[in-house]
Amino acid sequence: MSAHMRDKICLVTGATNGIGKVTARELAAMGATVVVVGRSREKTESVVMELRNAAGHDRIYPMLADLSLMSGSRGLADEFRARFDRLDVLVNNAGGIFNQRQTTREGLEMTFALNHMSYFVVTTQLLDLLKASPSARIVSVSSGAHFAGRMEWDNLQGEKRYSGFPAYGNSKLANVLFTYALARRLEGTSVTANVLHPGAVSTGFGSNNQDIFSKVLFKGFQLVTMPAEKGARTSIYLASSPDVEGVTGAYYAEMKRTKSSTLSYDVGVQEKLWSVSEALVPQMAKAGSA
Repeated sequence: MSAHMRDKICLVTGATNGIGKVTARELAAMGATVVVVGRSREKTESVVMELRNAAGHDRIYPMLADLSLMSGSRGLADEFRARFDRLDVLVNNAGGIFNQRQTTREGLEMTFALNHMSYFVVTTQLLDLLKASPSARIVSVSSGAHFAGRMEWDNLQGEKRYSGFPAYGNSKLANVLFTYALARRLEGTSVTANVLHPGAVSTGFGSNNQDIFSKVLFKGFQLVTMPAEKGARTSIYLASSPDVEGVTGAYYAEMKRTKSSTLSYDVGVQEKLWSVSEALVPQMAKAGSA
């Protein structure tokens, strides 16, 4: 166990599979209290029992949320707040890629909703508990795919045209833009915000697409990617390492600070995305309760 993590409270989204599960497992192994967020009750509770056995303590808890819904993200924040009085580490990890355009019942395109808006809503709804920590960290998982991303303000939900990989790249760019805007807002507080590229990781990511082309592509992708244990290293590093204490507003890959895309540093784009995202939250809350 790592002494500096023993009293930490961590929340990891998308923690029932892949790098999210490995991240939760390793933080728990360091002695941290870890909340495992998943969608399936059976799978989430099974992972919690597995991680408790591996960590040798029972301070690992399940929380259920459909993070493609903003009502689900808000509900997660509410449940967490009801059980804990602070949050030391938030790992925004949940995400997916969807080859066919889908919309949530709140009316948003699924890639944008799950990959970006869940980060935005969970984080902003828990900022008070993060600020209640003596030293809190927000770690958001993006991707090198963000280099191909662009913010199509007239096609943000893929209403005019849609393709799975471009939509994914756009959502991963949104993760970086969001992190930089967030870090700026958190200056002068005890909370840091960083974003990362985990590498091409062999997990269940993308397996939700059931068309033949996607299945073949997914199987081929698994042959050339790294295991989740290696892909999770940067998430774990940013969540726990004393080396990055106080570092904020940075993009990491392979546990090293590096440059993100040129577009991601455009403050105007960052602020426009923040405003657009903020404006969507009350709309989605209303749609979710209808």
